[in-house]
Amino acid sequence: MTSSRMESASPSTGWRKTGALILVVVAVGLPINNIAAYLLALIATVAIFSGEISSRAIAWLAAAAIVSVAAAGLWLFAPPRIAEGHNVFLPGPAGGVSQRDLPADVYRHLEDEFNAQYPPDVRCRPGTAGCWQGSQPDRTYAFSADSILHPSDLSRTVTAIDFSDPVWLRLGFINEQRYNWYTAAPDVHRADRDKRFWMGPRRWHLTMPWFEVIRLPSAFTSGELCWRGEVMWEEADQHFTALPGPQCRAIAPADAGHRVFGIAIKPDTLAMRLTPPWPPRLWRLAWSALTLAAVGGVVVALVRCEPRRLILPFILIGLSALVIAIDDASFLGGHRPFDGGDDGLFYDGVGRMIIQKFLAGDIYGALEGGEKVFYFGGPGLRYFRALEHIVFGESYLGYLSLVLLLPFLTYALARRFLSARWAIAVALIFTAVPIGHLFGTTFVDYAKWAARGFADPAAYFFFVAALLPLVGTTRAGPVQGFAPALFSAFLFALAIFMKPIVAPAAAVMLAGAGLAALVARHWRRVAGLCVGFVPVLSMALHNWVYGHVFVPFSTNATHPKVLVMPPSAYLAASREVLAWNFSGGYFARAVHQFPDSLSGPAESYATAPLNAVGIVILVYVVVRGRQFDPWLRLIGAAALAQHMVALFYATSARYYFLAWFLTMLVVVAWLGQVGIGWIERRYPQACKHIAATPMMQRLASGLSLLEHAAV
Repeated sequence: MTSSRMESASPSTGWRKTGALILVVVAVGLPINNIAAYLLALIATVAIFSGEISSRAIAWLAAAAIVSVAAAGLWLFAPPRIAEGHNVFLPGPAGGVSQRDLPADVYRHLEDEFNAQYPPDVRCRPGTAGCWQGSQPDRTYAFSADSILHPSDLSRTVTAIDFSDPVWLRLGFINEQRYNWYTAAPDVHRADRDKRFWMGPRRWHLTMPWFEVIRLPSAFTSGELCWRGEVMWEEADQHFTALPGPQCRAIAPADAGHRVFGIAIKPDTLAMRLTPPWPPRLWRLAWSALTLAAVGGVVVALVRCEPRRLILPFILIGLSALVIAIDDASFLGGHRPFDGGDDGLFYDGVGRMIIQKFLAGDIYGALEGGEKVFYFGGPGLRYFRALEHIVFGESYLGYLSLVLLLPFLTYALARRFLSARWAIAVALIFTAVPIGHLFGTTFVDYAKWAARGFADPAAYFFFVAALLPLVGTTRAGPVQGFAPALFSAFLFALAIFMKPIVAPAAAVMLAGAGLAALVARHWRRVAGLCVGFVPVLSMALHNWVYGHVFVPFSTNATHPKVLVMPPSAYLAASREVLAWNFSGGYFARAVHQFPDSLSGPAESYATAPLNAVGIVILVYVVVRGRQFDPWLRLIGAAALAQHMVALFYATSARYYFLAWFLTMLVVVAWLGQVGIGWIERRYPQACKHIAATPMMQRLASGLSLLEHAAV
């Protein structure tokens, strides 16, 4: 049996960890669409990637047996499922799908409630941009990604009904493309946002008119349904009785198979809780216990992990979750309504369409991705959304997983060029202290834009992840093999697929790594880089197959609102200077482009001087810093290439988080290797005084403890 040190260095370690993770996912079951199941999988994942995975066949056989027995037990003790349906309600022309298929009593009541809440004099004019009129649903009950593995004639089947906030009920239809409304109160509109910082869990208030329906299963006889607002209960004669709340009603044997509609035309009025009798409760408890035992069994059978190694990962995850919860807690397992006209609504809406076409057998239409020629600047996110909904159901826990990994990638990259203590400090500051608004970037920036459903954070995650196999995780440098190069190049391709704006930085990194491999005659590494990067051509292939045009990435790359200063504009500015005639305005645009590009994530001219100092250090490290690691200098060159993009394109902060992240990494490495020493030599007394303060002593002690736990 190999030693733990040798085992951790084995090339097969990554595959064993992946295999253990797959067993955990099988034990939890798909879709992982609630926070309890996600937390269980997350804890197991941290243990797997923080420890060492056994290579013994007997351990793997035991883990597989545990999962198999648990799967049989989960099938045996599966709690009864409740058929649940939901959809937006918008009165439309006679004969529409809602009027045709909803019970007549229910439709009339919904229509009366809608007309009372939204009288004709407050409604937008049909045909105007962003107006809700004309965007009626195309099916009685909306499609739900939760139904992929648990089909239903309604929207989905669930094991429990208990909600007071529709954001946490995870209503997927709210982000369908057809409901891309710009209207505002008192008219029908999508949502209201509470901007008070302590309202993270209740940040969003769904204001779309909708309804909820459940079919009462016979297993819930003698249970109880409680509600707030108004429901319509199906009686024996197939008529529906309106019952105002709050109240509760016992479920009689005659109610089995009957439907109960919840009315949610007026926002924030409907809440429902279905309390089962004891047998279904016990089934649910047994089901949860088996899942917990199966996951625990896999970890015990395969993983050997020192508890101290879990301290730093759980601190980073806890801080990340806290930052996300303050900004928008719905990202932690809820389903927020994206803003009308926002990228998030487009990507999620197209992603849902991709799933439905795929399930219908229309593979060609699914791969089309909603556009014959990609226009939006993030072609890949729509496909990621589709895959995310397959694995995580009606939630955004897949994107959340990428965001939670970012502090770990930050730590790993900093650890590559700095000491463990410095790397820990960088990761903690990046995650919990928003100093990145002044210089560099900060975790909350990525969390905020990911929660809004934009592609930028996903692209930056894949780019940063690609750096590690390319430059290596230790001072020894990268592993000169085919597989690491293949994986790195593939991640770069994914980053560009998510957001082509990162292409300049990716080109610098791959070109530098490729040239170094060619000079050293590492042919397998060269081959890996070439083969791994081939998927980047999928965008051009898509545009050629579906649109019959050659567009390498997406067509909005040349849109005047995006490419605000093309080379021709700089040429025109030069002519204005030479002619001493500034009436064309090009010179003024060029002059403003430079300070705008230096405003950084804060988008403030006040931070431009600090950012300028960072770029000066960046240039120094790249051009003159021979004492620095060559891979750090290559990363600096990639950062400079990305900063050059800001001279031509719109200077929205989210476009340049990657440029400032790489700049931050290089500047921190410069500080750790050169800057701090220079300051200590120049100001020795001041440095000693600061180091002796109680706060700095406590910080040093805490970092020392974390360093001991991490190493």
